[in-house]
Amino acid sequence: MRLRFGEETEAFRREFLVWLEENRPTEAEMQADPAMSSAHVPPWASRWAKRLFDAGWLIPGFPPERGGRNAGTIEQMVYQEEFARSGVPRTTNPQGLSIIAPTLLDVGTEAQKQELAVPIMRGDVAACLGMSEPEAGSDLASLQTRAVADGDDFVVTGRKIWTSGAHHADICFCFVRTDPTAPKKHQGISVLIIPMDTPGISCRPLPSLTGEDDADFNEVLFEDVRVPRSNLVGELGAGWSLANNALAHERGMLWIGHASALDSSFEVLLEQVRARGRIDPSEADELVSLYMDAQAVRCMGYRGVSKLAGGKPSPEHSILKLVGSESIRRLCRLGMENLGEQAIDSSQQAAIESGKMSWAVRYLFSFSGTIAGGTSEIQRNIVAERVLGLPR
Repeated sequence: MRLRFGEETEAFRREFLVWLEENRPTEAEMQADPAMSSAHVPPWASRWAKRLFDAGWLIPGFPPERGGRNAGTIEQMVYQEEFARSGVPRTTNPQGLSIIAPTLLDVGTEAQKQELAVPIMRGDVAACLGMSEPEAGSDLASLQTRAVADGDDFVVTGRKIWTSGAHHADICFCFVRTDPTAPKKHQGISVLIIPMDTPGISCRPLPSLTGEDDADFNEVLFEDVRVPRSNLVGELGAGWSLANNALAHERGMLWIGHASALDSSFEVLLEQVRARGRIDPSEADELVSLYMDAQAVRCMGYRGVSKLAGGKPSPEHSILKLVGSESIRRLCRLGMENLGEQAIDSSQQAAIESGKMSWAVRYLFSFSGTIAGGTSEIQRNIVAERVLGLPR
């Protein structure tokens, strides 16, 4: 059986691909001024965001005044697939575009929408997401960063960690505890917009696998930081529901990136195996298993999107992140094992310097995919409790 899209959807695809080919930034532009973190927006990326916004191709599901064209769910999926295949980043501030701006548009004040959400989408403001803490990684409800009301301000004290792009961000979408006396730990949490140049904030970039110059994660300290009450997002104490809604914006199409990464990495690995001229039976079994995983991720994603388009709940999206990230890790391990000692040989440095990660580096980085956006362990708990209905 072959899956096909309707003619209207294919016309939508063709229109986007023609526009993308005519307007995309060049490789030379992107390489000459690369993004230094997930909240660093180089000039070319800002121009690109505005071009997308003005043409209605930034977030197609939004109305035209918000950078879209009122596209349906299936059309949005096709758009995301083609963007993933293109190799061009839609944004260099993904958490700003995919999580923070949509949340502000959902529940923010009119001023927050105009002064923050739209500028984030157009590449004029960069945002980071202050959620994780040293004692509250995947368990947001355990956060300890406090915001104490003081007149027209909140005074924020605490510590965040793994905050992507904080050292380049203009603002932090920060989850804080405003009511430490709330009976349940997921209650009493609120969200504040905190300008990163506010006195009392210090940022410490955390070196990545490839060195300090490539740092994206940060430790952020807040010492008696004064934040106006007008920077409260949504209702006081509504942080838990905001967190769930914010991450829902991100996860709905997150599987497409995993599916695209699986497809492209599988092709590289298959070419590598063929070039070697021989294959062990056990290796062949793993290759076939990984190919089946890649197809399963895509088919499950299609089924989930079809349900969403029909207004039905989609438990598939709780499973896709787990399956996708774990499959990528398995594939990268097989790629490294296939090369043997060459995977960590100095000659592999050429792959890194050319902008293509060696299998060894890919494998090490693949573990981050099983952590970011909710660890595999957390995803298994979600699937067990919310999809299968198992007891806690």
